[in-house]
Amino acid sequence: MLSGPAAAQEDDGLGGHGDNFDPGEGNPSGGSGPSGGSGNGNIYAQVEIVWDETRNGPGGDGGGSVAPVSDWEPPPCWYGPAYSPDKFEELARRVWFTMVHDPDGQDIASDFMDKYSGGKPYDNFNQDKSGEGYWWDDFYDKSRTDDPAIFDCMEPWFWVDTGDSPPVEYENAVTPEVLAELAYDRLSLPRDEATLRPAAASQKVNLPTWVWLGEGTFRPVSVSASIPEIGIEATTTARPVGLHIDPDTDDAESYPEDGSCRINDDGSIGTPYAAGRSEETPPCGLTYLRSTESTGPYELTATVTWEISWTGTGRPDPERLPDGVFDATTEVEVAEIQAVVR
Repeated sequence: MLSGPAAAQEDDGLGGHGDNFDPGEGNPSGGSGPSGGSGNGNIYAQVEIVWDETRNGPGGDGGGSVAPVSDWEPPPCWYGPAYSPDKFEELARRVWFTMVHDPDGQDIASDFMDKYSGGKPYDNFNQDKSGEGYWWDDFYDKSRTDDPAIFDCMEPWFWVDTGDSPPVEYENAVTPEVLAELAYDRLSLPRDEATLRPAAASQKVNLPTWVWLGEGTFRPVSVSASIPEIGIEATTTARPVGLHIDPDTDDAESYPEDGSCRINDDGSIGTPYAAGRSEETPPCGLTYLRSTESTGPYELTATVTWEISWTGTGRPDPERLPDGVFDATTEVEVAEIQAVVR
């Protein structure tokens, strides 16, 4: 799971404009925008985002991505450290080689080499600063290639000394907070459907339906991200705070009245149904007041809200990120109770 051009050895769905560089295509500005790991079989980048997902939720069919409750979303692109001076020189000379052999690119080639090696402003690709910093590149989420916002990070390669902050004009230059936001996008929340009693296909008008989820189902999950080379890290944690039940009809009563059930201390929600309690009011549940015989099944939606925060370098106290939600929908058939007439 490597970041941007550092993904030359492993594709993790992230890209940078140094990825898959072909000397026959060129990259005159050093920032032609998103492309796709290595150049001509050579691996340029040495720096990577290190991910720790050992405390994340289940993946695959057992989990799902968090959906922010607001219009907020993680950065579609960002700037981060990518190349040591020697690796960057190798890449830059390939770019220059392409431009200088293009009749229309020779002036650009000269300006390019002046910028990175001729003192305007950099000398000799900053080889004299080897071990003192990194050349930074742009990165983007390849799963969002249809999002024009990935083109917001198109500045040419630039240098940052170790321990210095990146220039302020580079929006989304990687910081602990940006790492936290990227980790938000990797959270996987438990995909566990609520248990209904009576079962979804056996609901009866005016009889309470008990809703619950098992013990430990909704535990906190977290993802950590770090870039050891520049000494920053962040951990993003999602904690379940409640379940909301939407019966999909106004002809229903919810328990509690607002349909919001709290998470119990053991990570469960609601109380399991027990024999003999069919007419009691459940702590979490609902009662349907009209059958589905003429309307078709109701789409009962159980939505768990997760409070999300992060800690990291320079931020020991939790900082809030937008809450997230994850929901599951169940088709419910509700029948009239058949009375016996004597």
